Amino acid sequence: MASSTAHPETHDGQHARDVARRLLDSSATLSYDPATEVDWDTPLDKDFHGASPEWSTLYGTAYWREMTDAQRKELTRQEAASVASTGIWFEMILQQMVLRDIYAKDPTQPGFQWALTEIADECRHSIMFARGAQKLGAPAYRPHRIAVELGRAFKTVAFGEAAYAAILVAEEVLDVMQRDWMRDERVVPFVRTINNIHVVEESRHMKFAREETRRRLARAGRLRREIHAVVIAIASYVIVTSMVNEDVYENAGLDRKRAVREARANEHHKSLMRSSCAGLMEFLGSAGLLTRPALAFYKRAHLI
Repeated sequence: MASSTAHPETHDGQHARDVARRLLDSSATLSYDPATEVDWDTPLDKDFHGASPEWSTLYGTAYWREMTDAQRKELTRQEAASVASTGIWFEMILQQMVLRDIYAKDPTQPGFQWALTEIADECRHSIMFARGAQKLGAPAYRPHRIAVELGRAFKTVAFGEAAYAAILVAEEVLDVMQRDWMRDERVVPFVRTINNIHVVEESRHMKFAREETRRRLARAGRLRREIHAVVIAIASYVIVTSMVNEDVYENAGLDRKRAVREARANEHHKSLMRSSCAGLMEFLGSAGLLTRPALAFYKRAHLI
């Protein structure tokens, strides 16, 4: 007599399909076209910040107190553009990892179709970030060459929970800061619109990344889990430390050496990063990904 209990793998696969279907339905109901939703035509109003000033890497420092209001606003605009440029860099890595993950899989499945939907979202987001950075009057900020090469290697070899957990880290860190920026009336309106679009659409991506991380880890042995915990932590460190390019200070008319020195010692910003990542760290801990070696990288990046 056949057992009436479903095989765990069957149940796991059905749950994944159900999640993908719900995300597809949500995307069909609530998605945006940045080309028409964002006000690209109105000239930049320099009376606004580019991001909430409390998120500036210099906020709370002696240098910040010496800066004029115009300098503070210019710095936040440059920093927001740098964060956007880093977002583009990682979204390109993300798209390649997702495409590689679904290569040669069944295109009739909801998971396959959701993956393509997510990639389409990321393409639009990258164009939106690029246009936003340009409108903020910023150059093309790029991560250091080492970070670029590490990203090249990571998107080529990362798989399973390593890929999806790293996606989650990048998206969660951006999500927390952008939720603040989109509500802040001190931030230039078109940037607030960009942040709102990204927050709404990335919430679906984060749900999928969490589900996939849990699902892949369910089949992972101890050694694989230990290795991937460190890989995810290193990827997180590289992503977070690449968000604000040091060139922003010079482009904002500041003393680069002094600004870099004070930004690195800024306890306010470190505390803000730690508090904003509390939920993320709780998830990684529940997934068994906060091993001792991994913790060293999270602490170094001030995420915990």
